Amino acid sequence: MICKYSSERRLILCLLFLQFIIGANAQYIDSVYEPDTAEVVMIDSADVGYVIAQEVKAEDLKTHLYILASDEYQGRETGQPGIDKAADYITNHLEGLGFPKIGIENSYYQKVGFSFTSWEENTLTVNGNKYKHLWDYLAFQSRNESMPSLTSEEVIFLGYGIDDPEYSDYKKNKVEGKVIMIYNGEPVNKKGKSHITGTTELSDWSSSIERKLMVAKDHGVKLVLIIEEDIKNMLMQNRSDLMGRQTELVTGMPNELKMANSIHISTTIAQDIIGKKLKKIAKSRKRSRKRGKARDVKLKSKVDVSQAIKRYNLDGKNIMAYIEGTDKKDELIIVTAHYDHVGFRGEEIFNGADDNGSGTSGILEIADAMITAKKNGISPRRSILFMWVTGEEKGLLGSEYYSEKPIFPLANTVANVNVDMIGRSDKKYQGRSDYIYVIGSDRLSTDLHRINEKVNQDYSRLTMDYVFNGDKDPNRFYYRSDHYNFARKGIPAIFFFSGVHEDYHQPGDTPDKIDYVKAERVARHISQLVWELANREDRIVVDGEIK
Repeated sequence: MICKYSSERRLILCLLFLQFIIGANAQYIDSVYEPDTAEVVMIDSADVGYVIAQEVKAEDLKTHLYILASDEYQGRETGQPGIDKAADYITNHLEGLGFPKIGIENSYYQKVGFSFTSWEENTLTVNGNKYKHLWDYLAFQSRNESMPSLTSEEVIFLGYGIDDPEYSDYKKNKVEGKVIMIYNGEPVNKKGKSHITGTTELSDWSSSIERKLMVAKDHGVKLVLIIEEDIKNMLMQNRSDLMGRQTELVTGMPNELKMANSIHISTTIAQDIIGKKLKKIAKSRKRSRKRGKARDVKLKSKVDVSQAIKRYNLDGKNIMAYIEGTDKKDELIIVTAHYDHVGFRGEEIFNGADDNGSGTSGILEIADAMITAKKNGISPRRSILFMWVTGEEKGLLGSEYYSEKPIFPLANTVANVNVDMIGRSDKKYQGRSDYIYVIGSDRLSTDLHRINEKVNQDYSRLTMDYVFNGDKDPNRFYYRSDHYNFARKGIPAIFFFSGVHEDYHQPGDTPDKIDYVKAERVARHISQLVWELANREDRIVVDGEIK
């Protein structure tokens, strides 16, 4: 739908129609909206938000980005020297601009504790056949703890590994200290109905392997072997979690693992374990699906496993730049961009110019423009916190830490504006500098969505593409950037993103490929949106549900 209007009446009708469409679409808006370019943009020279936004300039973005995405910064990986250099660059710039230091020990930092883990030893042998990690089997560091060499002469096939009032694989089975082997999913009959839910909708036993591992731990299971139909695809889907170090937040709470140790095995390994009892396994699975009744199979198979994990802790940094408001200063707008990337592999440096040097530079320029305005006596009504978060590439960890240990009360946080990749074009919009993908704008607040649309129509005139905002987006981008840690706390959040390109998470994501005109246009739009949210009379209404 294209909303075109040239009068107040048509504007009201259009907004009402938008509200109707949004309310009627339980899956959230997922269309493309074009601005009305026929209407002349009328700029008032006294419009402070517009004047501030014009101070965001492509040449300044380029200056920042060529430094942050240079080889010297080594891909800015969390826990590595390169990201500390990036933090120093950002904070030196903030100090030069005169931002107050609201962080620990008179700094711009919120300290974020990380735990790094890596495999010291990880071996699996079945019946004398030695198998290879990341090829024949996969083991997640976060789901395992160091375990002395384990040798078992028996593996118990335990169906789906479920223990539920409606269906249990554990009933009458003694598994304490044992090695068990299970399938993913849950028993479903010929009509597609789950024996657990009684409907075609599957239970969370199918979506959460962690739940199965917790149950196994409760029953005293020593090791869980999970049969995977496509081990190579699983590796591709979980590459960053399985290769190299894994990073987790240190919360200060006891870090006792609540899951049994586990290994995801290929069908080749499963066949090695099953041996001549394949028919019994098939019969057991058929029975559980047809009747909803479990049946275990004891397999005489020798399994040797050794798992040793190396752990060490390190402090990371969220960077904060604060502008205090006036009459509504207790309320807060948070603007975020992650400044970490994925580091380097051998001699290849993943510079991360677009991801997310572009967003980092963008909000650095917006912060510069707004603190300059404050020095000249122009302050926002609500306070604004610009925050460069760490550990996004490790699982949104820096923003998660802030959402759990906020500097300012979350109840006073009006909205989050998140900027992650605004400097390139994807295949759909190849060569265009006048578009941006918008994600999350209508999920918790239709106010936020309408305000963003109005700012765009009145000033920016960008094509706003909401295709990734749909609830059925297979990429699940709504859950994959830092805004989500605010949204899950009930804070309306909007995420600006220019799409995935051929250099995404590749060494080719370099500053010479950035469209600085595009980055400037998008950053100026974000600046005006933030200013509008900070200065409007009423706090935006939260009228959506948290998912």
